[in-house]
Amino acid sequence: MILTVVIASLAYATPPDMAFSRILPAAPALAAAMWPVLPTVLLGTVCFLLMIGLSLVFPGLGAWYTVAGIVAVTVAAAYGSHVRLQREQSLFQVRLVADAAQQVVLSPMPRRFGAIEIESLYLAAAAEARIGGDFYEVADTPHGVRLLIGDVRGKGLPAVGTAAAVVNSFREAAYDEPDLAGIARRLEASSTRYNAAFPPDDLAERFSTAVLVEIPHEDGSSIRILNCGHPPPLLLNREGLRVLSPTDPAPLLNLAGLIGDCYSTDTFAFAPEDQLLLYTDGVTEARDRNGDFFPLTDWMRNQTPERPRELLDGLHRDLLTHSGGGLDDDIAALAVRFRSTPDPDNGKAVPSIRGNGPS
Repeated sequence: MILTVVIASLAYATPPDMAFSRILPAAPALAAAMWPVLPTVLLGTVCFLLMIGLSLVFPGLGAWYTVAGIVAVTVAAAYGSHVRLQREQSLFQVRLVADAAQQVVLSPMPRRFGAIEIESLYLAAAAEARIGGDFYEVADTPHGVRLLIGDVRGKGLPAVGTAAAVVNSFREAAYDEPDLAGIARRLEASSTRYNAAFPPDDLAERFSTAVLVEIPHEDGSSIRILNCGHPPPLLLNREGLRVLSPTDPAPLLNLAGLIGDCYSTDTFAFAPEDQLLLYTDGVTEARDRNGDFFPLTDWMRNQTPERPRELLDGLHRDLLTHSGGGLDDDIAALAVRFRSTPDPDNGKAVPSIRGNGPS
């Protein structure tokens, strides 16, 4: 509307040989990018009438060529607006499906299990997919609170199937298996069965990394970790930061058949008010404009033990600042704190932060 008024005013106030009126067809063309069909046609009609009026004021303007152009552009703009609206509706339906898939793969995160407080962060690099190949899950089992976080090779919707297979297997195995090695073998078997449907020459490229964590109910002073080729968790306490690297890394999921299925579990101290951060490589590989990676270890070392939600909010904010608002890979993170006293709202589930990179 502003463009129409400006063009009409210039055409009326300037000499006819400057012919500002000839750019009136730009107004309905621009409207098609933002407006529905009817308002676009109405604006084209307004431009048509303005051009007729200008031709009466300036008889030698040659307005009939511009009038024909306005009619042609308005018809084309109306059709373009119609096509745009159809595509927006299709995109909306696709995002609804992606949201449903996200809820299946990444269930709402429980915040507290007794003295254990957990929060999650998920950012998909593919903005339209809203979900990618990173995954996590938490289960309160008779063996303790068990956590899973992992990363499927690749990103976007093609990796969702593998992530769903691994997460669904964990949801069953976490309650049945007495130790983390048994869970890892179940995840390996599930990943192998799922990927068997793909061409054999592609199997070596279809793998996942994962970390399994167990916080026993009977012993709140230690945690057990089994690492299948995943970035090591970080433990922050009042004494500083500790990188929980595995003594003997386990094979990546779907590769145990090639390099063996030897699984070892490490035990680490976990005292009240300690904060544990599990993350995927999208966090450490986020780059700034100079190509430098996000310094997660240094960033974590500068934090103070605080609530998991506050820690992840700060990580989310600083990641987007470091990367300039765009992400090249999916990001998932879990923050776990061992509280000195259990919370009365045990096991309460709330939605976690999930979304796309520029959120």
